[in-house]
Amino acid sequence: MSTLMTASEVHKQYAEAAAAFRKLIPDPSLRLTFSRQVDGYLRSYALGVWQADNASSITPRHVEFYNAIWSPGNPVPSALYWEVASGVANFDLFQPPAFFEDLRRYDRMRGTALARRFADQLTLLLLLFAAVDGVVSESEAGFVNACSGALLELCDQDGLRADRPAVRADEFIAPRPASPAAPAAEKRAAPAAEGPEEPVKEPEPSLEELLAQLDELCGLERVKKDVKSLINLVKVRRLREEAGLPVPPMSLHLVFMGNPGTGKTTVARLLAKIYHAVGVLSQGQLVEVDRSGLVAGFVGQTALKTQEAVQKAIGGVLFIDEAYALVNADNANDFGHEAIEVILKNMEDHRKDLIVIVAGYTDRMEQFIHANPGLESRFNKYFFFEDYDGPQLMDIFRSMCKKNGYTLSKEGEQFMEKDLQELYDSRDENFGNARDVRNLFEQAVARQADRVSQLEEPTKEQLMELKPEDLEEPSSGDR
Repeated sequence: MSTLMTASEVHKQYAEAAAAFRKLIPDPSLRLTFSRQVDGYLRSYALGVWQADNASSITPRHVEFYNAIWSPGNPVPSALYWEVASGVANFDLFQPPAFFEDLRRYDRMRGTALARRFADQLTLLLLLFAAVDGVVSESEAGFVNACSGALLELCDQDGLRADRPAVRADEFIAPRPASPAAPAAEKRAAPAAEGPEEPVKEPEPSLEELLAQLDELCGLERVKKDVKSLINLVKVRRLREEAGLPVPPMSLHLVFMGNPGTGKTTVARLLAKIYHAVGVLSQGQLVEVDRSGLVAGFVGQTALKTQEAVQKAIGGVLFIDEAYALVNADNANDFGHEAIEVILKNMEDHRKDLIVIVAGYTDRMEQFIHANPGLESRFNKYFFFEDYDGPQLMDIFRSMCKKNGYTLSKEGEQFMEKDLQELYDSRDENFGNARDVRNLFEQAVARQADRVSQLEEPTKEQLMELKPEDLEEPSSGDR
């Protein structure tokens, strides 16, 4: 039996381990901070583990492992080979995560052991990443112990006593690829994972389920109508083909126009799955990039970088955010033009199994499409994403509260309705739609945590409730 894990197994074990530690954190504000930061730090530390082993032997498996490090609710990474290889080569020194100081502060106040528990969990997770090749080497174990040691030293400086021996990476060192040490590390990294070794593949959502998810999105009535019309067109084309009737050529590539935070990426991800459900695409994955994910700084590198992104998207959708940044009207030699040519060629070469969606501000996207005749001929369907109005922004805020276990007091509800309406009425070019709402929610959660932490024994209702004082931005004199 092979000792090599799949990327899906790594993701499952990582997500379960992160979720298990998150449940240990009693403070809601600290729990939120941990949830937001942990994925980025662990991906960075994985690069350090692989550098310690052999920075010159990065393989596609390393990229798959790197992209498997994410928690539900957080962005899913889509790094390319060169990004991971460059990250490994350039990894410098281990730096404790920002939330680790918060864990230690909480331990000092409450007499808990969260910081030392995290050091142990970090050791097990880094061993999981070290097992990318089925082996935990001495150099990798040394790096893992150094990381854990740095965290434990900070605990010692704070006078946080240990109630049990720390987990050491040495016992997982494997001299040969056939050694069972790596699976042992993986087993300890996620003790709650039980059942068959091969993960059960979840059934793919049906077209009806995907359309239901689309309907559940706040607002976007015009976009929803356009998506359903597009689906009907695709379905009728397929029926005509089966009936032996002529089918005129049609481009399924799309232009998404609208301001930030209006759900363009969410709709693109759903549309990729919908295209798969109706048989247009073989896989239905979404690969999201922007200019930095396509354009390199030297002649010849942009083509390779863009081709790598396209290869990941074949069978699904390549989503290019802020696509207008690829066109530099002031510099005809800008490498963005090279990226566009590579994309256009692949749209032709893989026209039966690749969809490209370009997105950005309305006026800039119109300029982008008209900048190249090849773009004009391939992109002839436009979806316009309107700004969310006050009531829709309020619906989004309520959904964030519900999803994260918070409630609004009656006064808090009235305050937010008025505040979000004012936000909409005074919007300018910097208006962020749902992104602004998320920022307001996260700020409210932080202020609520400061307030509730002063209570002697807060009830469950008090831990959940957001009041006007939590929702209102403090004046400059109060900061």
